[in-house]
Amino acid sequence: MYEVINKMKLVVVESPAKAKTINKYLGSEYKVTASMGHIIDLPKSRIGIDIDNNFKPEYITVRGKGKILTDLKKFAANAKTVLLASDNDREGEAIAFHIYDALNKRFPELPIKRIVFNEITKKAVSAAIKEPREINEDLVDAQQARRVLDRIVGYKISPILWK
Repeated sequence: MYEVINKMKLVVVESPAKAKTINKYLGSEYKVTASMGHIIDLPKSRIGIDIDNNFKPEYITVRGKGKILTDLKKFAANAKTVLLASDNDREGEAIAFHIYDALNKRFPELPIKRIVFNEITKKAVSAAIKEPREINEDLVDAQQARRVLDRIVGYKISPILWK
């Protein structure tokens, strides 16, 4: 069972500037940190798509982002809940999904929710915290489909076009 005695609420945003501002709005019961964008993505050095297996993507921890992922796991170990507050678009939803997936594997009992806001104000952030939701899998699927198509075009068709 996941123990929640004297634990804080972890809020994960994309940028350190947002984290700093939002940290000022929230009380000491919150820890606000930044993912610095995508921490899990397709590899840069190869196609990373299994074309023969339903175009399955191969996701890896982005080079240089391992420490961020380790820190997120460390912070989650001391959290009573995690609120994923990446940007309110399909990229942000994918970032939230990958963080959710990594943390949920390690802490399956930990409540992890998605919050969204369109402005960095105390009012907007407070309202978002009151209405956490699940990850929007349709947006995640849309982002993944776009990444897969971009990668296939980039690796398979671009060399032909260059010729």
